[in-house]
Amino acid sequence: MYPLPDFPRLNIVKILGLLLLPTLLGADSRPKLSSIDYYGLRKIPANRIHKVVGVNAGDPLPASKGDLEDRLEKIPGVVLARVEVVCCEGEGGMLFVGIEEKSAPHLAMRSAPAGAATLPAAIVESYRELVQALESAGRRGSTAEDLTQGHPLAADPDSRAIQQDFVDFTAHHLAQIREVLRNSADEEQRSMAATLIGYAPEKKAVVNDLEYALQDPDEGVRASAVRALDAIAILAEKKPELGIQIAPTWLVEMLNSIVLSDRTEATRALLNLTDSRPAATLDALRERALPSLVEMAQWNSLRYALPAFILLGRAGGVDEQQIQERWARGDREALILEVGSSGKKKRR
Repeated sequence: MYPLPDFPRLNIVKILGLLLLPTLLGADSRPKLSSIDYYGLRKIPANRIHKVVGVNAGDPLPASKGDLEDRLEKIPGVVLARVEVVCCEGEGGMLFVGIEEKSAPHLAMRSAPAGAATLPAAIVESYRELVQALESAGRRGSTAEDLTQGHPLAADPDSRAIQQDFVDFTAHHLAQIREVLRNSADEEQRSMAATLIGYAPEKKAVVNDLEYALQDPDEGVRASAVRALDAIAILAEKKPELGIQIAPTWLVEMLNSIVLSDRTEATRALLNLTDSRPAATLDALRERALPSLVEMAQWNSLRYALPAFILLGRAGGVDEQQIQERWARGDREALILEVGSSGKKKRR
């Protein structure tokens, strides 16, 4: 129904759009900004943050990501700051500035594991070949994929062949993959394991593992886990007789994260989980993430704002066709105000 964008990703399919732009180039050669968006602001006014950021759309990228984050964290009331640039809208990069304020919702993660578990060298090599194949396909414009089997299968034949091999590998090495996902000290290994375990033939058996990985301290692991759960959610909707249940709790909490990929990946997965409008999930969105959805739905970058706008409309009980029509005619603010105000009253 909606022309949903391909979100940039931090795992093996990063070729779909996420390219961190250089931040240490000379002022004359730095790429320009197409948009600037903020998130995490509850009490601190946006103009206070914008004054420190010091750039506008059309300006070159900030000279130093780390320096800007340090200056933002000196603002009274700011606990953490996160600056990310995503490529691209038009010829410019999109700047996202995330803030975590004191007493604001905090996405707590478990401690990093310290085990020595690793995946076989052959499957690691296959994984890296898949990354290269997807990057090559992306340069040719072949980014389509099928998620209806409960795991990603690329349209590109070279990539798809490797992914199909993952199904067989996971069927015979599930215990080893699970051990790496839960106990390896190497975040790259855990991220690979989160992707691989999604190819398990019995999806219901690995949902708990992936929900566990949503609390991993590494954002790449979390992104891989959300993506795997997203594909499983599509299968669960298609075949309810499989009895696959995905708890929305951690996905909803990720909407409050200071990490941009947590928010965008969780939003995409929650779109699939709320397609049939389950009351419990929509209640959780209203109770735990309404302010985050409101601010994301207002972003200047439309391809990032649209999924949050849809979720916000669903959380507010707005008819699906109404959501679509309001977006199409550019009537975002009225719906955002309507749902946001209604949510505040209900929470009170």
